[in-house]
Amino acid sequence: MATRSTREEAVLLLRQGVRNSEVSRRLGVPTGTVGSWKHKDLARRGKLPGRKRSACPHCYGDELNRSAYAYLLGLYLGDGHILLPNEYRRTQSLQITCDDKWPGVMNSAEQAMRQVLPNNTPCRVRRIGCHDVKVYSNHLTCLFPQHGPGRKHERTIALAPWQQEIVDAHPWEFLRGLIHSDGCRITNWATHTVAGITKRYEYPRYFFTNTSTDIIGLFTATLDAVGVRWKHASRSNGGFNISVARKESVALMDVHIGPKY
Repeated sequence: MATRSTREEAVLLLRQGVRNSEVSRRLGVPTGTVGSWKHKDLARRGKLPGRKRSACPHCYGDELNRSAYAYLLGLYLGDGHILLPNEYRRTQSLQITCDDKWPGVMNSAEQAMRQVLPNNTPCRVRRIGCHDVKVYSNHLTCLFPQHGPGRKHERTIALAPWQQEIVDAHPWEFLRGLIHSDGCRITNWATHTVAGITKRYEYPRYFFTNTSTDIIGLFTATLDAVGVRWKHASRSNGGFNISVARKESVALMDVHIGPKY
């Protein structure tokens, strides 16, 4: 590992305009390490070219796209997590995992990230059967104070007062984010016998499944606020299932959410 004096000598050469590759050759340090030292030195002096700070309503008073935030909050509580900086990462990152079966959901997640963090550029990382939609910013924990050690269902998940105000103002966007992450719209079927004749009929139904009782509570409280009737369904794989099956409630969900796409 390079000593501090080697790093200081490298930074001095870089400030004199010596190329990264030449600094690497002279000091016997990997080019990637030289590039990292140069980046950190420029950042420390506020001289990163074309660098824009991340928007943050808490640190800088920037305006927040509240509707897009409500949707992104729902996605985060369902299938998202935040990675903090470490020796390999210089910046926090928000990652939403999206199934490849739903490219429209993936597009919506990326669009919401662009609207909430307009100075940051999201990216997509291919996984087996899915993509991680990611955005980098050191203000993600300002925007999502629910972040903490351990899994979400192993710790308390509660909205801050300012988040609850946004959800109250944009409940359908919040519900849409939750359904797009851990929910679905399916077609159920049943049989009914009348005068000895058995007939099959189909009906649409929404499900939401999550292992966190707190997130389930946020989902059902928001359903109550918009007038959607729901009930608990059977548990599966340790999670809690919420079902919306009443005709008028499904119709209301269809207007504002609809099937994944």
